Amino acid sequence: MSYCLNPDCSQPENLIETENCQSCGASLLLRDRYRVLQQLGHGGFGATFLAKDEQLPGCPPCVIKQLRPVATSPHVLQMARELFKREAKTLGKIGNHPQVPRLLDYFEDSKEFYLVQEYISGFTLQQEVKQSGPFSEAGVKQFLSEVLPMLQYIHSSQVIHRDIKPANLIRRSQDKKLVLIDFGAVKDQVNPARAGASDQTALTAYAIGTPGYAPPEQMAMRPVYASDVYALGVTSIYLLTGKSPKDLDYDPTTGEMLWQQHIHISEHFAGVLKKMLDVSVRHRFQTAGEVLRALDLEPYLDSLAQSMMRPTKSAPAPVADYAMPTGDLSGNLFPSSPTARMAAAIRARQAKAGMDSNSMTAGSTRGYGSRRSTTTVISSGDRTQGSSGTPSGPPSVIPKLNADELESAYAKGKRDFTFHDLSRVQLPKATLSNANFHQSKLHHVNLQGANLFNADFGRASLSHAVLKNANLARTYMSHADLQGADLRGADLSYAYLSNANLRGANLCGADLTGAKVNDDQLGQAKTNWATVHPNGKRGLW
Repeated sequence: MSYCLNPDCSQPENLIETENCQSCGASLLLRDRYRVLQQLGHGGFGATFLAKDEQLPGCPPCVIKQLRPVATSPHVLQMARELFKREAKTLGKIGNHPQVPRLLDYFEDSKEFYLVQEYISGFTLQQEVKQSGPFSEAGVKQFLSEVLPMLQYIHSSQVIHRDIKPANLIRRSQDKKLVLIDFGAVKDQVNPARAGASDQTALTAYAIGTPGYAPPEQMAMRPVYASDVYALGVTSIYLLTGKSPKDLDYDPTTGEMLWQQHIHISEHFAGVLKKMLDVSVRHRFQTAGEVLRALDLEPYLDSLAQSMMRPTKSAPAPVADYAMPTGDLSGNLFPSSPTARMAAAIRARQAKAGMDSNSMTAGSTRGYGSRRSTTTVISSGDRTQGSSGTPSGPPSVIPKLNADELESAYAKGKRDFTFHDLSRVQLPKATLSNANFHQSKLHHVNLQGANLFNADFGRASLSHAVLKNANLARTYMSHADLQGADLRGADLSYAYLSNANLRGANLCGADLTGAKVNDDQLGQAKTNWATVHPNGKRGLW
């Protein structure tokens, strides 16, 4: 279909090869180059269209924004033109970032303004939540770890986006990276002399933003870098609850959003979100970097990590449409800091030292192959607890479960099997999705064909485990030991395998689409022509 861009056309839809609109006679080939295929969205200042560039080989898709104000008064028209020019200028300045759409063209034709930019195929985060439900705490941390560095880059260019929200973040189908769109509301005139100050203020002629996501100082036409931090905090609440700001209550005295009763997250993460959402700009995180540093201080990040994204039935399929907001013309877990990595290593060594020194005298009963439940005593005393109530080390007694006990506990609703000894358990074709096996022992376990979707195997011992044809989609396997594991035909799509040991693991026929794993790891594993790699291609590594 060819779509007519004449705002006054009564029947804009035409046959694909038509040269002129059958209704109004306008040319359907914009600038003798762009053929518009369909309208994607419209707002107060313009409309967005999906088009193809017929001057390039293969006629690649692109997105065209047309200045089309609802009101025609000179003031509104001038404001719309200013915003349009601002978006083009900003995209031209920062569009070389891989998570920002590239500006392809910007021109005026027949007294109409047009902006052409890179086409991004995928779902918005708003669509993801509506389709698959809210994110887990680990999923939101994953989201923040990807978006915050992008926001750092944008702010380093002295740009304030001013309209960060779930509808303006698209998960690109090609590589599953988040892309920030809709720069029509940006403020790119920050005073350089005050850009580094904690109370820097960028004056603007228009109060642009989405109510509920924009903080008070932005609606008062005084946005700062911390305004984007606030919007990112509100977006995080939406991802955790599935509720938009208009569906939440506010403190009538302070104006603060009342969100805590709707979610259950760690005390530390709640504190980070609370500071991101402080209505007082002076008490809020001032920069994206401050939020990243605060998240790196999380003392129990590994034990809190549940999955790369969130509990869903399946990974959403990419869509062909460019998901654009309908409002005004107003994207790998981030590597922890060296300090955080060192702290994690120290805790791991301490835990291992405690196990090695005490197991000699504990009289452990392994019970390999037995269906009888036993426990392995490691040391006396209680587990140490952090301020958030999350255990910071292994328990004094490591529970050992047989197959029947594990299935029975799961059937009764138990999902937390952290630090359990499940070595040599025989559970082919079992359903254990969303279970938490963090730092558990699963040596030689048989989970062939099992449904382990979204399970947490962070730092778990899975050496020589049989996971052939298992559903391991979206599993969290950071630092897991998978040496010699049989993963033939397993579904590992979007699994988080960062720092996992894959030496000798058999990945023949496994599906690793979108998985977080590097070349060195895969180089140590066995693959064949049927292995699907993270980029979606098949073949030997």
